[in-house]
Amino acid sequence: MKKTSALPILIDLSKTTADQAARELQTLVKARADAGSQLEMLQSYRQDYALRMQQAGASGMSASNYHNFRRFISTLDEAIAQQNRSIQQLESRLDGQRSNWLSEKRRLNSYETLQERYRNQQQIIENRNEQRRNDEASINLYHRARLQAEKSQP
Repeated sequence: MKKTSALPILIDLSKTTADQAARELQTLVKARADAGSQLEMLQSYRQDYALRMQQAGASGMSASNYHNFRRFISTLDEAIAQQNRSIQQLESRLDGQRSNWLSEKRRLNSYETLQERYRNQQQIIENRNEQRRNDEASINLYHRARLQAEKSQP
C-alpha cells in the first residue's frame, strides 16, 4: 500500500497564501505610487501658488489678498504634511507585507523542496526494487539454464 503525502495539500495552500500575499503587496505598491504622485501634485501646486503670491506681492496686493494667499498656502502645507504621514504609513505597511510575502514564498519553497526530496527517495527505492527484480529474474534464468544443461548431459 502506497503511503500518501500531505505535501501536495500543503503546497496548494502555500501557493494560495503566497499568491494572496503577492496581490496584497501589489495593491500596497500601487497605493504608495498613487500617494507619491498625489504628494508631487500638492508640492507642485504649492510651489505654483507661492510663485503667484510672490508675483502679486511685487506688483502690490491688499492685506486681505495676502492673508488669503498665506491661508491657502498654509492649507496646502497641512495637506502635504498629511500626505507625507500617509506615505510613511504605507511604506511601513509595505515593509511588513513584503516580509510576509517573502516568508510565504520561503515556506512554499520549503514544501516544494521536501516534495522533490520525497520524489527522489521514492525513485531510488523504485530503482532498487527494479534492480532486485532483475537480479532475481537473472538468477532464475541462470538456474533454469543450468538445470536444463545438467538434464541434457548423459
